[in-house]
Amino acid sequence: MVMAFRFKLIPFVATVLVVALGIQLGNWQERRANDKIALQQKLAQGVEAVPLVLDGAPLAADAVAWRRITVSGEFVRDWPVYLDNRPYQGRAGFYLLMPFKIAGSNMHVLVARGWLPRDPAVRDKLPTYATPDGVVTVQGVARLNAGHVMELGTTPPLTPNAIVQNADPLQVAKDSGLTMQPFVVEQGMPAQPAGDDAQLVRDWPAPSLGVEKHQGYAFQWYALSAMAVIFFVVNGFRRGKSK
Repeated sequence: MVMAFRFKLIPFVATVLVVALGIQLGNWQERRANDKIALQQKLAQGVEAVPLVLDGAPLAADAVAWRRITVSGEFVRDWPVYLDNRPYQGRAGFYLLMPFKIAGSNMHVLVARGWLPRDPAVRDKLPTYATPDGVVTVQGVARLNAGHVMELGTTPPLTPNAIVQNADPLQVAKDSGLTMQPFVVEQGMPAQPAGDDAQLVRDWPAPSLGVEKHQGYAFQWYALSAMAVIFFVVNGFRRGKSK
């Protein structure tokens, strides 16, 4: 018995388009997965590396992202910024950002000091907390930003005590006039919290990598391409048999 294959142009073109689209989207998801794997490795290396001591020299954000940081200096107490819509364990609250003047220089770094609850009855009431006086040493992890949430419209200029959705170091530098490193330091919790440390929650969320999700999506797109080829071939033989 000879099985004949009947070729038809329109199904062939449709199959080629589906296969090309599936491969392109699968490759895109693979690239995203590889980027997340690289970030995962960078996170592990940053945790294992010796903490980087900030001395006021300008640094590129990409060069220090996810590195452990140690910096001595003073908080700029009159320039706090509050990031809104940062819930923690089901409670509404803020992330407190505050510029930190690096000792022996005019350089500042933006420190994410921690999470504070908001007053459910008075939405714009600022929480109370303590800020240490004088020179202190802060330890934490460098990040490109303090996280972003969805925001409609344009961000207004920052002012001291502003409650905003998002803020980045370059924006703080522009609106405050302070010389600023282009990254944020997420302050870590000391072994024995006391004073201001007891008021601020520093249970920072881990970055959501989702490597397996991208790999799963890539598999689905590749599988779609394979199914399109199989469907075209099977139907071609069916058409040839019924001819």
